Amino acid sequence: MGTEERTPDRLRVAVAAPLSEDDCARILALEPRIDLVVDQALLPPMRWPADFAGDPAWHRPPEQQRVYEAALDSADALYGIPDVDPVALARTVRANPRLRWVHTMAAGGGSQVKAARLTAEELDRVLFTTSAGVHGGPLAEFAVFGVLGGAKGLPRLMRGQRDHEWGGRWTMGQVSEQTILLLGLGGIGRIVARKLDALGAKVIGTSRSGTGVEGVDEVVPLDRIVEVASTVDAVVNTLPGTSATEHLLDKRFFDALRPGATLVNVGRGSVVDEVALIEALDSGRVGFAALDVFETEPLPVDSPLWDHDHVLVSPHTAALSTAEDRLIAELFAANATRLLDGESLLNRVDTVEFY
Repeated sequence: MGTEERTPDRLRVAVAAPLSEDDCARILALEPRIDLVVDQALLPPMRWPADFAGDPAWHRPPEQQRVYEAALDSADALYGIPDVDPVALARTVRANPRLRWVHTMAAGGGSQVKAARLTAEELDRVLFTTSAGVHGGPLAEFAVFGVLGGAKGLPRLMRGQRDHEWGGRWTMGQVSEQTILLLGLGGIGRIVARKLDALGAKVIGTSRSGTGVEGVDEVVPLDRIVEVASTVDAVVNTLPGTSATEHLLDKRFFDALRPGATLVNVGRGSVVDEVALIEALDSGRVGFAALDVFETEPLPVDSPLWDHDHVLVSPHTAALSTAEDRLIAELFAANATRLLDGESLLNRVDTVEFY
């Protein structure tokens, strides 16, 4: 760990989360005005791409922890929330009055910032950004996979295969003839819209601004989704978890759905009222649910969702790709350039709604 003296035209960045040597070099190549403070011995080994919490069996000895925290407390910016721990983030913000910017690794990093319970002054002093958009491609593919699974009767196919039952032939749904309600037209939603449009689906999107995007045939405000629920064959959620979106998909919404509709969730688990969803699955109002996120994670072992014939459980893994670490490093470098040049940062956390 170095102790380079600051200059106004440079940015001292402490690496608080696992970052490979290759990606360290990539960041410095993209933005040479960064002074990167990194010691690989102080960072936990990752078990898979984007495993920024690292191996839970790994721990820093007390002396290494002191060195790690000293590095964090000397920086203008942090690459990652220390140990993906809101308590550690709060400690660092309060111990380091020079800290200007923290980049969170998750697309939904705002929830981690909220959990740190920072004061209004601290939230005003430090900029927070997320990795939103990096995961758009993989999540959009999972969303399309879920819509296709519902249209093609994946639960029925899997049940027949499990029981060795040939059964009779039936007419499968065609995505090209379906109407899809897409909740959220941000980075993920925009890619989902384009992919569904390419399959010929009619896409109804939701947007606060009412502004449409490529691939969306109609835009409605969130407070009208119950009105359109009876007209859609599938629902794809890409919304973040905020006070405004909590249990947005509730009993009232599911009761209004066209029977047999598909639900895909690649946003946040808190958007779906799981009690209401299970009731809708049992009644057939929801014919298939492809879920990558849940209200409680890991999904409790006694959750009825595990064993439901019409549910596909994905353990919050649909966003991962081998390119993720590189893309986050590139995003960080781009934002560092913006910060040094006095420009607005990409993916700023809204410190009111925390998304």
